[in-house]
Amino acid sequence: MHPIQEKLLKVIDGKNVGDLTLRQIGELIEEKLPQKIKHHLSQLERKGFILIDRKNKNISRISNKAKVGDIFISIPIIGAANCGPATIYADQNIEGYLKISKRLVSNKKSVFALRAEGNSLNKANIDGKNVESGDFVIVDSENTSPHDGDYIVSVMDGMANIKKYLLDKKNSRIALLSESTQEHSPIFIHENDDFKISGKIVDVVKNIKQ
Repeated sequence: MHPIQEKLLKVIDGKNVGDLTLRQIGELIEEKLPQKIKHHLSQLERKGFILIDRKNKNISRISNKAKVGDIFISIPIIGAANCGPATIYADQNIEGYLKISKRLVSNKKSVFALRAEGNSLNKANIDGKNVESGDFVIVDSENTSPHDGDYIVSVMDGMANIKKYLLDKKNSRIALLSESTQEHSPIFIHENDDFKISGKIVDVVKNIKQ
């Protein structure tokens, strides 16, 4: 858990800060930027640690006795995928497990995590988050029929790739697009190519930059 979130929980355990401004809450934990307070309060609410009643100006702690298993799940990390050219083999080996909040995934049985390599999706918008090298993408393996604009993990000639999906019906092809601060050419797939969709990306877990 982020240190600011730990400090906020300690303060919330002792008093109701719901009627305080973000700046006033920040002063309690010696944080000067109100936007940081807003962000971390939202994260705590999303993770299920606090309940924010905006109408009645109340911020309360959800049961301190909640078991870790009631809040978090561990999903397998099955390797890496490239955001640019498909250059990483799609080996289905479990490298470890990523512990995330249950609120981040709706279908817990079919999801897995991949480590993203490259920055060709560093301007993407997946639930408000981009994809940078080292981030983890959460993939729903049951969703293999994407719509235009979905972000997918695909395998081409045995190589794993993360891209934005577009069905080009006029030219009978699939286009895999980058969204990046750098120029990247689209990848065009013919229906007879060795191409498989492994799943739709449903979320991004940002890597912590040291």
